[in-house]
Amino acid sequence: MIFGILRFAHFAHGDLMTIGGYGVLTAVWLIPLHPLLLLPFGIALSVVAALAVDRFFYRPLRQLPTIYTVISSFGVALIFRSLAQLFWSSGNQVFIPGVRPPLVLFDTFRISVLHAQVIVLTILIAFALHLFLSRSRMGRSMRAVADEPELAEVAGLDTERVVRWTWIIGASLAATAGVFAGMDTSMHPNLGWNLLLPMFAAAILGGIGRPMGAIAGGLIIGLAEELVTYPWIGTDPFISPSYKTAIAFFFMVGLLIFRPQGLFKGRLL
Repeated sequence: MIFGILRFAHFAHGDLMTIGGYGVLTAVWLIPLHPLLLLPFGIALSVVAALAVDRFFYRPLRQLPTIYTVISSFGVALIFRSLAQLFWSSGNQVFIPGVRPPLVLFDTFRISVLHAQVIVLTILIAFALHLFLSRSRMGRSMRAVADEPELAEVAGLDTERVVRWTWIIGASLAATAGVFAGMDTSMHPNLGWNLLLPMFAAAILGGIGRPMGAIAGGLIIGLAEELVTYPWIGTDPFISPSYKTAIAFFFMVGLLIFRPQGLFKGRLL
């Protein structure tokens, strides 16, 4: 969504996830509630950070070639990561200590409670995002700016307001994803950065600028990464889990060669 409207690859998006995750972690230390109930704190921190960097770093570069903004986003990523290390340390920290027993379905399938919660919330968020983009006035304005920014501005749309809402929604989704990832493993300053390249692979697989395509691409890549580690032959993993991230890049490179517009016919890079 950010690429579709702002026309640049935001390499600080993973670190924006990390900032949101740490926002919820801080709230957990102060308020003894489940992290998902404290998600608004992380969203608020990510939104403030995103709007601040857009105002002071990205907006002055908006009329320049895209490569200036892309390189600037690398610098913003380093700033976010350094701030996370400064305020929350560089060690691993967990939201909820201990291990919760998994849900057992039909005496065969086991799924963790967290993963079930993430699946349900992700479906609800995707459905709400679809309704927003297709039914609301701002959602239609965002789609218009994504399709033809110059024409949308000539038609009288406030493109800067659209950009602000893009950052608000993008940062909110990033914070939510950061909390999901932090609860699944642990919070550390490199959490979002380690997920950044698989996220780009998912976006390319689904189609650049297509939010629903990014969800589908993430699901496909996530399933592929886990299935290749299953012991299909013998008792050892088919591919060591240490190398499963390479599957994301295999899909990305293969798709760029044979179908560069992605599964949902997004923009070409």
